[in-house]
Amino acid sequence: MISVQLMSPTPSWRAPKHPTFAIEREPARSQPAKVTAQFQPLDPSIVNDEIPAFFIGRNMEGFWVARDARGQIGGIFLLETSALSFAKKNSEPAGCATIFPSERFELDLENSGNPFVVHLGALRRLALGHGRKMIARIAKMTEAAKRRLNDLHLL
Repeated sequence: MISVQLMSPTPSWRAPKHPTFAIEREPARSQPAKVTAQFQPLDPSIVNDEIPAFFIGRNMEGFWVARDARGQIGGIFLLETSALSFAKKNSEPAGCATIFPSERFELDLENSGNPFVVHLGALRRLALGHGRKMIARIAKMTEAAKRRLNDLHLL
């Protein structure tokens, strides 16, 4: 198995667009910027066309994504080792090159990986939303209690 790490010329997210990836900035919102992978053919001087190649990286939710460079198969996984096993299994018997982009990317194919990870992402978003609401309610109650105690001159 061959591993190559693609890196942006500068480490900043505000850096010029990397030739392989485009960063779409949306108006100010509470959600992070969306990274859309522009999967282009690999440079034949780096990886031979005959060698299967897989992009391995994380998506915006932090799950691991494996996607072949030709856009035929891909999957979402909970663990990096699972993504690597998926790439190895789908390139048998010869093995494959693995490319680790420095930017996050989303799977643009049908998920042939772990079907439960998609549900975990939805549950995580739901839990985070309820957690934020609960924190806001606790903060309001704390402020109300402080005002009440100040009115009674106990603080």
